[in-house]
Amino acid sequence: MLTQKQLELLDFIKAKSSSDGISPSFEEMKLALNLRSKSGIHRLITGLEERGYIRRLPHRARALEIIKLPNRTSRSLEYPKLQNKHKDKTPEIIEISLVGRIAAGSPIDAVKETLDKISVPSNLLSTGNHFALTVVGDSMRDAGIVDGDTAIIKEQCAANSGEIVVALINDNEATLKYLDKQKDSIVLKPANPDFEDQLYSTGQVLIQGRLVGLIRKY
Repeated sequence: MLTQKQLELLDFIKAKSSSDGISPSFEEMKLALNLRSKSGIHRLITGLEERGYIRRLPHRARALEIIKLPNRTSRSLEYPKLQNKHKDKTPEIIEISLVGRIAAGSPIDAVKETLDKISVPSNLLSTGNHFALTVVGDSMRDAGIVDGDTAIIKEQCAANSGEIVVALINDNEATLKYLDKQKDSIVLKPANPDFEDQLYSTGQVLIQGRLVGLIRKY
């Protein structure tokens, strides 16, 4: 399975190689994917290489060969997929509460009161209660979550390692991160190499919900 950024990079390499007859430079790839550093491109290329989608040709600069392309009809993204219960008809529109902002960066004060209502298609939701939060910051950028997005959250008090959660820290700060549960601690992990992992004791962190969808305005 490919992440969203890996899929974007593979598409860019294919398009650039077809048009120019040569694979793109690391700088071109960095700019195309809107990454801050080339180290992120190195990690994406390594991931594609390990999964057998590309290979690096030895002793040649800017030499990447595409070996295969993903099946676009399969589940190609590792990040949360939206359930579609109404594939053959227009989904019902449901109102959920917009309860404030959530930090995809350093934690910000939690907002606990309803600020507004927003309308979302029912196929963005699963069973149970849901609420929405406005994303602030870009620490989850490589998971396809950017500043200004509206995160759709399923309300729950427990989650599995590897899921993207709303975590309430010390009862007054909230953040959106990957959850990594360890024996005596919890690590909240960003999806951006410019940000560091956040380590807390288990008593400092309460799970408020799990990310199930995103809404983005263009």
